[in-house]
Parts: sequence; structure tokens; C-alpha cells
Amino acid sequence: MNFLSDFILLLKARYPLVYIVTPEEERIEYIIKYSTKKYLSRTCYTWDFIDGYKGNPNDSGFAARNPLEALELPEKLTSETGAVFILKDYDNFLKDFSIVRKLKNLSKSLKTQPKNIIIVSPELVVPDSLKDLITVVEFPLPSYQEIFDELSRLVTSLQQPIADSKIGNLTVACQGLSMERIRRVLSKIIAQCGEINDSSSSLILEEKKQIIQKTQLLEFCLADKTLADLGGLDNFKRWLNIRSNAFSIAAVNYGLPYPKGLVLVGVQGTGKSLAAKVIAKEWNLPLLRLDFGRLFASLVGQSESRIRKMITIAEALSPCILWVDEIDKAFASSQNSGDNGTTNRILATFITWLSEKTSPVFVVATANNINWIPPEVIRKGRFDEVFFLTLPSFEERQAIFQVHLNKARPDKVIVSELDLLTKVTKNFSGAEIEQVVIEAMRIGFSEHREFTTDDLLIAAQRTVPLAVTKSKEMKQLMEWADSGKVTLASSQI
Repeated sequence: MNFLSDFILLLKARYPLVYIVTPEEERIEYIIKYSTKKYLSRTCYTWDFIDGYKGNPNDSGFAARNPLEALELPEKLTSETGAVFILKDYDNFLKDFSIVRKLKNLSKSLKTQPKNIIIVSPELVVPDSLKDLITVVEFPLPSYQEIFDELSRLVTSLQQPIADSKIGNLTVACQGLSMERIRRVLSKIIAQCGEINDSSSSLILEEKKQIIQKTQLLEFCLADKTLADLGGLDNFKRWLNIRSNAFSIAAVNYGLPYPKGLVLVGVQGTGKSLAAKVIAKEWNLPLLRLDFGRLFASLVGQSESRIRKMITIAEALSPCILWVDEIDKAFASSQNSGDNGTTNRILATFITWLSEKTSPVFVVATANNINWIPPEVIRKGRFDEVFFLTLPSFEERQAIFQVHLNKARPDKVIVSELDLLTKVTKNFSGAEIEQVVIEAMRIGFSEHREFTTDDLLIAAQRTVPLAVTKSKEMKQLMEWADSGKVTLASSQI
């Protein structure tokens, strides 16, 4: 059942007090008025604190700046008169004892009358004394069809011929925004470009970025890395290419479910974070970074509320990539925390969502220590695949050197002995190779000349790789990778 059918059922069943959580006042008011008139033939009254009741000439301005008086109108109408009363932002007055008492009295009398009181607010604030009397309903963001119809109407008004496939792609980009935000960003697109075109999606992405910045729970990351910036990892790249159109309408029509996500495990500096950015860039999806530390708060129950809000935001902005950085540390802290189980409850909520989510949110979890992650977390159904990123092979180190040298000097050939340089950097990670190039550039810059192969060799000799300083941990990781329980991100081992 969808929202409209559920809502009409509540009204027909004479639920006296209904609480709808949504920031979209205009849209929910239109739907309530439309549905009550079409399906129930009831009059709709709307109240807010400043203007009081409006819409009905006989009661215009009644109960302005008087929330208690607003509850008297249902009693003034005859018991046979069908009516729906929309009270905007009424959650601000639910702590008043007289209002709570009045609502309790009304809930008894309205059970036998075709009347319903509907509280509309962007926040859910229900006191314990009213929890058994108020029915809470979540109002969803606009569906794909609603957005598609709105865009089609706009395109028609602009007299601009656009193929349905382009409208469909733009509709996908708009998913996660309220109808008001969609209209605003489309107005911005038309004002800036004069038409809706291929660059419109980037402006819609900027609008989504504004939403993320206001939450302070997720970080909107710039996905500026492509497959060309990622040396090696051919198995991972092949897996990625197969799913390049996994979030398209064509894939849905084909019957494919949305991919759930993957876990990237491996040595530090082997490109796990870079891979997350590459996925977002290649799939042209927004990248949201989750730091579990931001979810914890001092007040009781606030941390649990934040994880639910984070999930709501991610799903609202879908399709998107949710990057959970160093997820292993979150599970490690849960074993040693003394927070009365708050960490465990947050992680349990997150794990349950991973297995049950149907929204197009692709979760990329990176980890350095697989032993800290419970086996049930990385099973199939929560994640599609677990990739192990080991130290780069000879050919991969060559590719990584070429990536960073081309980035530093795109028009020059700096290295004359790439094979020798690749040999001396055995057991170096991709991040350590990048630092070798940077250090060689510092040497050349300090001597007022271009850096050379000799500078790179000197920088490599001065670098002690993590594989040496953390040899014990490296050995354990390699033994786990050799056990066959994980997919190798690279075939060149």
C-alpha cells in the first residue's frame, strides 16, 4: 500500500489524531484536500498560528495565535458534518497541559464522528501522554512518477523538445529532493542556462550537496578520480564496469535489483579510499562519506536517532554512494566501549538496514583489519562482494608510477629507467609510491632543477614501507587473502 491509500484508510477508520512528518507543507496540504474531497467528500480546514483557520469564509482567521482555541472548531460543527482539520507546526504546543487534555477529550468524541485532526510538522515530537492516541505517518518524498510528471509539465510549458530518456535521467537525478526543491533548482537551471540540457544534472547535484552540509552527519565528497587514476586492480575494475549501468531505468526494467555494496579490505595505502571515489565518478553518483564518530552524542537516545536520520538522508539522496571509511574501527570500539550498549545498538541498526534496504544506496566499506568485522556483517546479502587489495605487483607498480608521473609532468618523460625504479620499490603501496614521486620533486625543487630518475631512486631508498614496519600484521593479512575466502582485487599477484 502507498501513502495515499494508507492515509484514506486511517480517515475512513476514524482515527481521530494523525501526525504527518514532512517539511513539504504545500504538497501534503494539496494531497489531503484532494483525497478528502475525492474519496470522502469532507470539508478541509487549515490552521496555522499566525493566520488561524483559512480556506472557509465563515471561519477565516478563527483561533489566530490561540492553539487551544483551534481545537474548539471540531466541536462547533455538528456531529454528522464530515471534516478534516490540518494543524501546521502544532507539535510546538504539545507540551502544554491544557492542549494535551483537550486532545485527549477530542480523541474520545471524534471516534464516533467523521472528523479527523491532522498535525503536520517537519519534526516528530509526541509526548508520552499522547503516544497511544496519535497515529504517526511518514510522508514520502516525491516518487519517480511524480517527478517525471512534473518535469514533463515543465518541458511542455517551455516548448522545449526533450526525449523521454533524458527526462528519465533528470528524474533520477532529482530523486531525494522535495517537490519545492525540485522546482527551485529547475528555476535556477532555466535562469542560468535558458533550457534544460545535459549540464542540468550537475546543478541538481549541487542542491543535494546543500542538504548534506546542513545535516553535519554525512560529508559530501568530491568524486574527482577516474579509472585512469587507479593503477592495477584489474579484477575490481572489471567488476565495476559490469555494473556501470546498474542504477539505470533500463536495469530496473530488465528486472535487476540494485547492487547493495562492497567491502574493500587491505593494506593501508593500497587505494581503498581512491577506489570509493572512482566508483562514484564512474557511475556518476554523489559520494557521501560516513564517519561513525559523528553519530555519537551525549544525550540518551540521541545517537540512535542520528543513525536513523543518517539512513533517511542517504535514502532520500539516492541513488548515491555511501562510503563508510574504516568500518573495522567502529566494530573494534564496540567491543571495548562502556557506553551502556549505545555503540552496539547503532551498529545493529546499521547492519539491519544493510540487509533490508531496497533503495539505490550503494555502500562502500573500507577496512584495514578484517578480524575486527563480525562475519555476519560481510556475508552475501549485505554486501555483494569483498575485495582484498594487496601490495601492487611489478606491473601494477609500473602503472602507478606512470599515473603519478603523468600527473606531475604530463608533457615530459622524467623516468628513463622505470624497470629499475619498479624493482627497488618492491613491497611499496600505491600511497608510498606517490610519496616517492613527491619527495623526488622536493629534492629537485630545493636544487632549482627538474627532478630526475636518480632523485626518485634516492627517495625510494629513504622510504621504509609499511610492509616492513608492520610485517607481522602484513603476514596475517596475506595468509587470510590466500585462504580463498575473499576475492582479489588484482589478478597480478
